[in-house]
Amino acid sequence: MPVVSKPLPQEKHWLVYVLRCADHSLYSGITLDMARRLSEHNQQPGRAAAYTWARRPVRLVYQEAHQSRAAASRREAEIKKMTKAAKERLVRAGYESR
Repeated sequence: MPVVSKPLPQEKHWLVYVLRCADHSLYSGITLDMARRLSEHNQQPGRAAAYTWARRPVRLVYQEAHQSRAAASRREAEIKKMTKAAKERLVRAGYESR
């Protein structure tokens, strides 16, 4: 499944992302640089989250852009509180809206 993305105009923006781990669990986070962060999750033990490092490889399945770190953090918190089924619907709905 391709990565789902809801981009903003060309400007620096925070990304809320969802990764699918090798065990099919989902992990969410925020970053300014998705390529760098994905590389850290998969290849850099000191920079990866302990959760994802133990469940490599991970792949990006969803991302959305926000204009501020605060907005991205609020959205990440919302996603983290979702059930796995709700997160799966988010990923699927984002994919289908492309």
